[in-house]
Amino acid sequence: MPALRRLSLYAVLVLLTLVFVLPLLWMLFTSLKTYPEAQRIPPTWLPSPLSSYGYQKIFAPGSQNPVLRWFVNSLIAATLHALLVLVTASMAAYALARLRFRGRTAMFGVIVATLFVPPATLIVPSFAIVSSLHWLDTLLVIVVPAAASAFGVFFLRQFFISLPRELEEAAVLDGANQWQVFTRVVLPLSRPALATLAVLSFLTNWNDFLWPIFVLFSTDRLTMPVGLGLLQGAYNTDFPVIMAGAMVASVPVLILFVLAQRHVIQGVSRSGLKG
Repeated sequence: MPALRRLSLYAVLVLLTLVFVLPLLWMLFTSLKTYPEAQRIPPTWLPSPLSSYGYQKIFAPGSQNPVLRWFVNSLIAATLHALLVLVTASMAAYALARLRFRGRTAMFGVIVATLFVPPATLIVPSFAIVSSLHWLDTLLVIVVPAAASAFGVFFLRQFFISLPRELEEAAVLDGANQWQVFTRVVLPLSRPALATLAVLSFLTNWNDFLWPIFVLFSTDRLTMPVGLGLLQGAYNTDFPVIMAGAMVASVPVLILFVLAQRHVIQGVSRSGLKG
């Protein structure tokens, strides 16, 4: 019976793997097809012959769709956004987890309650704020507004609570002040949680489409999700070009997942969010 159960588990895992991997393979193979082959019905799975047509179109000098510029914009914005989230969320979470002050519980409840507010309802007031700051059509407008992450505060607070207080008390006995305890004891012990939050924040910013489409206007300042939408023609769809752009957009995500998956698993398992 255990052998049959193990076999069934492996079969389910293989099916789930195929569900997630097959779309990526289809995207890769389509990006390597010629335009006529990509339009063929019924569609073919493997490209024959292999073609770099899609990549030549998006990286051609003088192209109206500067995919490489969009890629750099997204990479800079997502990286700065993730770093800013780590700074703000870690300090707020540590204060809510360890410091004693009046209204701490109520403040944490308000922060968690904001997680239930649909992001679309905040577009108009957020637009008015960034417009008054003259941030429209700049990278600041997609880096700063969402840096106060309620989820980040909640997530890191759960992790900080799980850390043994004895380590912090020992640091205080050695003469460390509150800031030194936070930076030299708590943060080094929280690397899995910080890495997890950095990955989630990076991906959220990298994949964001709704907010950038409202606040970015110049073609050379667009991010990848918005820019890829321009690759869709009004009367025809060049699938190899679109899939080539999607492959370029997926590379940082795949690399980030491979590098950080171990830390992500540790961070989630120790933050009280598993299951």
